Amino acid sequence: MIDRSTIERILDAAQIVDVVQDFVPLKKRGVNYLGLCPFHNEKTPSFTVSPSKEIFKCFGCGKVGNSVNFIMEHEHLTYPEALKYLARKYHIEVVEKERTPEDIEKQNERESLLVVTGYAARQFSENLFHSAEGISVGLAYFRERGFRQNTLTKFEIGYSFDKRDAFTKKALEDGYQQEFLVKSGLTIQSEERLFDRFSGRVMFPIHSLSGQVLGFGGRILRPEPKSAKYVNSPESEIYHKSRILYGIYQARKAITQEDRCYLVEGYTDVMSLHEADIENVVASSGTSLTQEQVRLVKRFTQNITILYDGDPAGVKASVRGIDLVLEEGMNVKIVLLPNGEDPDSWSKKVTNEAFRKYLKENETDFIRFKVRLLLDEADNDPVQKAGLIRDIVKSIAVIPESITRTIYIKECSLLMEVPEPILYHEVNKLRQNKSFQDRNRYPAAGDLPLPPVQIVKPVIPMSVPLWSEKELIRLLLKFGSEEFERRIRTEDEQVEVITILDYIVQEITSDDLMFDDPVCARIFEDFRFHAEQGIFPGDKHFVKHEDPEISRQSAELLADHHELSRIWKEKHTFVETEEMKLKVMVPDALLKFKSDKLIAKRKEIMTELEEAARSGDDERIISLQKRYNNLSTALGLISRQLGNRIVL
Repeated sequence: MIDRSTIERILDAAQIVDVVQDFVPLKKRGVNYLGLCPFHNEKTPSFTVSPSKEIFKCFGCGKVGNSVNFIMEHEHLTYPEALKYLARKYHIEVVEKERTPEDIEKQNERESLLVVTGYAARQFSENLFHSAEGISVGLAYFRERGFRQNTLTKFEIGYSFDKRDAFTKKALEDGYQQEFLVKSGLTIQSEERLFDRFSGRVMFPIHSLSGQVLGFGGRILRPEPKSAKYVNSPESEIYHKSRILYGIYQARKAITQEDRCYLVEGYTDVMSLHEADIENVVASSGTSLTQEQVRLVKRFTQNITILYDGDPAGVKASVRGIDLVLEEGMNVKIVLLPNGEDPDSWSKKVTNEAFRKYLKENETDFIRFKVRLLLDEADNDPVQKAGLIRDIVKSIAVIPESITRTIYIKECSLLMEVPEPILYHEVNKLRQNKSFQDRNRYPAAGDLPLPPVQIVKPVIPMSVPLWSEKELIRLLLKFGSEEFERRIRTEDEQVEVITILDYIVQEITSDDLMFDDPVCARIFEDFRFHAEQGIFPGDKHFVKHEDPEISRQSAELLADHHELSRIWKEKHTFVETEEMKLKVMVPDALLKFKSDKLIAKRKEIMTELEEAARSGDDERIISLQKRYNNLSTALGLISRQLGNRIVL
């Protein structure tokens, strides 16, 4: 358990903009920052970060919270795990009490797997740099290929000993459980025998956006005809190869700065480009590009350049990825490397400047690329040429933005010498086809962006009682310290300043009313306690509260849905603010709160009346009817105070 003082240090250090910008590109908009929500797919930014309130809020899917809540949601971590993540980011030592065996047993599977993969990464790195076998075999391989040691360190490259069970034995000796070694895929269990999955291989850790090791890729070094050249970790609770890109952790800041992402195929391609001073690069790790991977890149940039090896057969097999990028509305360019070259080999044959120049001068749009790639095969055959045109039309049809589609249709018309109206007709025919619409709707069916997030549920209208409770808490959070009225004490004729906090607490406690919403109840009790001490805790106390539910609820209530535009401010346009209306808003909110409680009580009495009628208890019926009438009279008074509005 993390002690309170450490939690406070972490919360004070974790600036919301700094934390969120590690995962979401933000643009300043007035006093706040705006970006595309990482929790659901959207084209128009609705994700707002407020540095002054230290909260984030998505007005599309409703996610809201502080820095810790963001890390919890984004990385699917528990509250303590999110605190530890932020502590590492800001170099704060976490002090915990010693965990008991029972505590360790209760660790969830995800956390245990992350502990195991983190240990494995450290162990493999130690093997590579500090063992005779690692230096003579693994490190020699990378040096032969021209990789610098700082690059190997940057990507946490390692080596797994050639002995069949060396890693598993070491991990078990160090106290790691067999169950999680097997579930992570590091160890294979065959009946009673345990052996390493990656023995005799150089190891490439695959990181999450936050830098946690999710899985591994391993390349065999000894000639072994029956063994695969590359082996990846199997799917697990933490590793899903279709949802992660190799190098995204090291590349995310460079992608944002350059506003472009280069996509390559292999681990060493990514590392070689880093050595060529091109850091905005990721790899699909030898798998076909997926929609989830494309959307991961889209969080950081709208521009993606795919680098294809100079192997026509391999290019044709992987060209489907272009359509996935187009379907997401991104700008895609393609670079075809010289024949027989890949990013790793080509970057080492030319200087960094020459490599950058080659990328810039040889990138082309997808139509010209497809035409150049496939037209030679057509060999002036009308049927094959028609097939090529249909292939390009299918790619154009998946583009969601109509203006972009129009531009590509014009280009296709010029290159293929086909009248524009015919291309428009074919594109529209495809887009109107139901099977096409089902396949290409946005977001796509079965979409699971990285990191996996919960499907956004339909917004259910808040019940009236909960609305009035939350409105009172919102007023306390935003304006609790504001002066509500001044009273003259009769005993000494001194002026007493009554704050909104004092007024609301007094009104609720004097009528012995309670909050039904459990989170609102806890927040109110905290306010009441501080009011009795003559202290106003401030909204930051609740936004940074150690109770995640309180911090999330507070952030939700403090998030402003509307902000006065800069133009209106500059023109000095008069707009009545909430601060100007507090003398009316606060009493009205209290009256509505009280009326909701009276209505709820009347419903309870009606239920009791029905029971009394069934049992024939006349005395109880008369008593309940009197109570019901008294409540109705009180509701009538409240209704008149609210301006003769009907209280439902």
